[in-house]
Amino acid sequence: MNPISSLIARDLKLEFRRKSTLAGLLIYVMSSVFICYLSFRQIIDIPTWNALLWIIILFAAVNAVVRSFLNESRGIQLFHYLLVSPVQLILARISFNTAYLVMLAIITTLFYSLFLGHSIEDIPMFLLGIILGCACLSSVLTLMSAIASKAGNNPSLVAILGFPVIIPTLMTVIRFSKNAIDGISWSVNLNYALILLALFAMTVIMAILLFPYLWKD
Repeated sequence: MNPISSLIARDLKLEFRRKSTLAGLLIYVMSSVFICYLSFRQIIDIPTWNALLWIIILFAAVNAVVRSFLNESRGIQLFHYLLVSPVQLILARISFNTAYLVMLAIITTLFYSLFLGHSIEDIPMFLLGIILGCACLSSVLTLMSAIASKAGNNPSLVAILGFPVIIPTLMTVIRFSKNAIDGISWSVNLNYALILLALFAMTVIMAILLFPYLWKD
């Protein structure tokens, strides 16, 4: 775990040095929320409120995670190759991107609730949905970013390759958060939570199995 924590700490330091990236994402989130506010003023329909929120989070996640491997030079890749194993590197990137997306999703939800009204009945359940949803999105997009980095560094490949897995994840987390907004019992949401955990575990296992072969290339 020490190499993984060291990689996470290094990525965190680099992220704070590149303040323009985080600022750009925050501006994107705020502008998207403000456009929704100008269009609807206040969304009374809860499914619409919930779906729009997750659409904004999804596009923010794509913009945040797409650069996980695409911006690295050959020298940085060689540096990682000599110091850590590929499994440690991919797990560190997934962990960092998950935490990054959770923070970004919470900020988005706060802005969204401020402009379009707050209607969440069960906040702990909603936060759990954010964590599970961001973990699934992070694992998928991080793996797709690694694949795209070996295929000409084309950012559009991340969205194209991740689309089949992102759609069921997004549908499940939207239902989960909708139940949290309505204040439905935790027992009803248990199946959706297990589905999200299974999707996350499946993607992480795929990353552990496939990334070493990408790394050797």
